[in-house]
Amino acid sequence: MSGHNKWSTIKRRKGAQDAKRSKIFSRIIKEISIAVREGGPDPNGNPRLRLAISNAKGVSMPKDNIERAISKGKEKGGSQLVEVTYEGYLPHGVAVYVECATDNQQRTVSNIRAIFNKYSGNLGTNGSLSFLFERKGVFSIPLGDLDRDDFELAMIDAGAEDIEYSDGFFTVTTALEDFGKMQRKLEEMKIDPENAELERIPNDTVRLNDENTRKILRIIEIFEEDDDVQKVFHNMDIPDEIMVEM
Repeated sequence: MSGHNKWSTIKRRKGAQDAKRSKIFSRIIKEISIAVREGGPDPNGNPRLRLAISNAKGVSMPKDNIERAISKGKEKGGSQLVEVTYEGYLPHGVAVYVECATDNQQRTVSNIRAIFNKYSGNLGTNGSLSFLFERKGVFSIPLGDLDRDDFELAMIDAGAEDIEYSDGFFTVTTALEDFGKMQRKLEEMKIDPENAELERIPNDTVRLNDENTRKILRIIEIFEEDDDVQKVFHNMDIPDEIMVEM
């Protein structure tokens, strides 16, 4: 399994094992609110909102929470969420790309910089890692009653670059420009992904020893625990034995 898909698998397992899921819900609520402000409250005419609602259902978010997030996105005035990104390096040459949604950019950059500094990392300038990460669509789809061969053929026809199967889930990867096409194809097939996102996939990875891998993963978790952080991407190749632990 490729490195980025291994990390997707870890995130799925962690989400399934997280009884409170407050951070996951918070991230999706922000995504819904931003989508509404950008494209309106009707998911039929707003692909980004439709995707956010689908992801909310994938983690069993209550319908009331989804409706409140849509209503919040329609409110005029008040705090406005903006999307910002930060790029840098952690020890041992591990590159990280941090995506945030915030109503206070000064607070957010201060918090992100503090984490980099505390753990001997370096916060770079925007665009400094553009050569290393490529945006791709990643869909996590449960096998359910699907016929594996038929499903994989349909995904290839829809533009899938890569299809992997593990632990009862397909991970389907598409080019950035084919993300919407794949989303529409799944809707036509009446298939609900557990998760569908644009991820930043590294073109090159680094492999560390087990001890340093665990240390870097802990720093990544600290980034993820910040309320303003939506997603964190990295270029570390996680050994299979640590995958088993997680």
